[in-house]
Amino acid sequence: MPRPVWTGAISFGLVTIPIKVVAATEDHSIRFHQYHQSDGGRIRTRKVCEIENREVSQGEIGKGYEISKDTLVAVSDAELREIPLPTAKAIEVAAFVPYDSIEPIRIGEGYYLEPDGKVAAKPYTLLRKALERNAKAAIAKFAWHGRERLGLLRVRGDAIVLHAMRWPDEIRSPTTLAPKEIDLTDEEVDEAVLLIESMTREKRIEGAEWATDRYTQALEEVIHAKAEGRKPPVVEAEEAPGGKVVDILAALEESVQRARENRGESDADVHELKPKKKATAAKKTSAKKVSAKTVKTTTAKAKKTSSKPSRSA
Repeated sequence: MPRPVWTGAISFGLVTIPIKVVAATEDHSIRFHQYHQSDGGRIRTRKVCEIENREVSQGEIGKGYEISKDTLVAVSDAELREIPLPTAKAIEVAAFVPYDSIEPIRIGEGYYLEPDGKVAAKPYTLLRKALERNAKAAIAKFAWHGRERLGLLRVRGDAIVLHAMRWPDEIRSPTTLAPKEIDLTDEEVDEAVLLIESMTREKRIEGAEWATDRYTQALEEVIHAKAEGRKPPVVEAEEAPGGKVVDILAALEESVQRARENRGESDADVHELKPKKKATAAKKTSAKKVSAKTVKTTTAKAKKTSSKPSRSA
């Protein structure tokens, strides 16, 4: 288990739980050094004073905020420590909310919270079981590195996890990114839903054959080969999809068929779609009534759709 990165307590109501914060994730990325190509010497970053034009030590370096091009306000570490932060040594729970009500985009890096000592074992377990039973998560505030942060407490296995969260004003609005209205038929949407169902897995991500970092594996093979004086292996890249216009419905049907073959299902598998909601009076005049139907994907149907007029993506 890695060393604690922070120690303090969880605080909610009159309950205080001493905890240690340890990293919950690992970074397996391969990192490179910069080097001088002519002689192999390492290239390092040096901290140089622009006025004196010399390298300075860490003890000579302070913090400052640039108000304008010519004005810098210096802030010392002592001044930062004196700023009143009630959450400096406590993760203060502000509210409990349904876990599924939290937007994933707001959730950041995760840390395990470990009970600190025997006195913390019982209240720690009590909070974990309570969160687990009612499917709730705790929204909390805590301070690290001189900055107050928003946090999320949730349960993973037998442990409580702390996630850093982004403040509401740190999330950009996606309204300007949304595409304009696109004309889609009910049949196209039905096939997309069917494709999602055919690719749905009961198992979790852990252990899935596709849940591997193929790029890092290939990069490791290249590094080992060069270190041993061998020629790096050549990996054929998958062909990128072209920019040609395709028949969306035909592509969806083919994708459903392939997904079924990968799962060992036969062509004769039948999938029932739920009845659609009744259309409004305005839509009834321009569209056919859609009732509950059974979709059956066969080779014969795929051939039939190929004769339909193509639709632009």
